[in-house]
Amino acid sequence: MDRQRHDRLDELTRDPYPLYARARAADGLTFVPEFDAWLVARDADVREVLRRPDDFSSARVLRGDVYPSAEAFAVLGEGFGGRPFVVSSDGAAHRRLRAPLVRGLSGARVAALVPYVKERAEALVDSFAGQGQGRVELMEAYARRLPGDVIGRLVGLDPADVPRVVHGGHQTERLLFRPMGEAAQVALAQDIVTMQQILDGYARDRRAAPRDDLCTELVTSLAPGPADEPLTLEQRHELVAQLQNFLLAGHLTTTALIGTTVFHLLRHRDQWERLTAEPARIPAAIEEAARYDTALQAFRRVTTRAVTLAGTELPEGSEVLVAFGAAGRDAARHPCPDVFDIERRQGGRHLAFGLGPHACVGAQLAREQLRITLELLTRRLPGLRLADDRPDVTMRPTLIHRAPEALHLTW
Repeated sequence: MDRQRHDRLDELTRDPYPLYARARAADGLTFVPEFDAWLVARDADVREVLRRPDDFSSARVLRGDVYPSAEAFAVLGEGFGGRPFVVSSDGAAHRRLRAPLVRGLSGARVAALVPYVKERAEALVDSFAGQGQGRVELMEAYARRLPGDVIGRLVGLDPADVPRVVHGGHQTERLLFRPMGEAAQVALAQDIVTMQQILDGYARDRRAAPRDDLCTELVTSLAPGPADEPLTLEQRHELVAQLQNFLLAGHLTTTALIGTTVFHLLRHRDQWERLTAEPARIPAAIEEAARYDTALQAFRRVTTRAVTLAGTELPEGSEVLVAFGAAGRDAARHPCPDVFDIERRQGGRHLAFGLGPHACVGAQLAREQLRITLELLTRRLPGLRLADDRPDVTMRPTLIHRAPEALHLTW
């Protein structure tokens, strides 16, 4: 990737909202060369794409902005995965891969996990609130840790393995979306392979000794067979692909949602004070934060035939970037969309957690983690504020888990 395109991508992904506004105001769709895709920015058009999975395939949903070097690909070839996963599949294949996740994230399963979420959240807040320093960098101390612990518990990981798996998830995102030198790419690829080898071990273990966890749910659903019959190599590759994708989706986006929500509440001080005085408003605050600056800004789709969308003719094989973040700021659906207001009536349902066959299966769990986080912080640290000596908050240059790079707070 040349430096000019890299700089332009950085600019667009750190603050995509000016681009979204121009695209919503334009006739038809807007082609964005930096993304090599047509931008779908209006709420109605986003909904149309999501409701037409036969015409708009998810096969290239996570095509990266960077192509890893041959040396990095060689390292990745030593690992597992590389198979279609739930968000990159369509039709019957998608339904097959999604079914065990729906069962594993049932309302009853999520409810049973809530006591653990509260316990871990309390422990993490204790780790910085009780130190007497009166300040914290929230992303590292809390937002990047709670979701990984929670999703690890759901999957059935040993707590000792969670940091390496979470690290591997972050390295996957960096390898696909951040330009870097060959040596750095190879190092990232090695971390990813380490994560995949850990997940392969869990899949093989659950075949031999099933447990009440999501890893077992995936193994028994996608690779049924007797406990004394080892998984085939193809089954291992498929299971690792599903586990890797689920873990990334489970912790990266929730980390981002925690960070952006706390940031916007503190940036709008009156909203934070209203929340501390009236914690019953927390569920509404969560929905407003998700609408206003959603963690998952956009996913790709590719046309399976020639179609017309918003008056724009798209040949077969055209890539569109479906911008959930742009839909959340569409005045046709949300009056005064650029105003952050936790008292907003959510009459026009936002698309932060998707719609249709690919709607987020983990939305309830994400909301629970954010609810518990806000209840804790407003109760224990009502004087929380953005640090005066670190007033500039820079957003990560990505559209798949938009979040502050760091969030320095004081109280």
